[in-house]
Amino acid sequence: MSNIAGKAYAMNVVTPMKPWATWINLLLFMGARSLPNRLGGLLGLSLIHFARWAIIKRDQWPDPSGNNSQNPHNDYMLFCSNFNGTWDQYIDAFSDGIPSGLDTFWFSSTKYPGSIPVTPFKDYITYNQIDTDYYYNATPGSAQRDVKCALKVYVALLELAQKHKIEDPEAFARSYREALGRVQTCLGDPGYGPVASLDTEHADENRRKFIDKMWPSN
Repeated sequence: MSNIAGKAYAMNVVTPMKPWATWINLLLFMGARSLPNRLGGLLGLSLIHFARWAIIKRDQWPDPSGNNSQNPHNDYMLFCSNFNGTWDQYIDAFSDGIPSGLDTFWFSSTKYPGSIPVTPFKDYITYNQIDTDYYYNATPGSAQRDVKCALKVYVALLELAQKHKIEDPEAFARSYREALGRVQTCLGDPGYGPVASLDTEHADENRRKFIDKMWPSN
């Protein structure tokens, strides 16, 4: 599985839709574009790099054989996203942040349970998720926040470089302290995050025998 590249996780979810219901989702997508405030919760989630929903109709799938051997009965919703953190954290944040938005985008997907409560929603995503065969990340040790912070530090350094040319030592020392105060929260140490899991519950189950043996409850 290549879903993980450093701190980032790639998710691909393909869900079937009845062809007669596809037009409903097309209208909902148009409405979402015209009312972006409905996605305010999504835009505020800093752990997300990218998220996209796309409809693939049953006659749009590639047919390498060229003889129309593929005859799917459904249209499909393709959801692709890149994010930081674990799989569970991402789904929880999505469900809490834009539950109505998720229900809108997956409205026509077959057997979609709704984003709340979150457990059936997680089961649905797990069942329809497709692992990534190849995933490249240009900054594997840096999350989205790390990259934004690095850009802030870079701008501050450029400003200091210009001030160093024209200010005396005392004035430059003040400028340096002011710049340091502005970017002091951006001086973290990038590095690899914890390995994400498709289901934290599975890991807990795998550890249960060991935990019960080491720390018996009675």
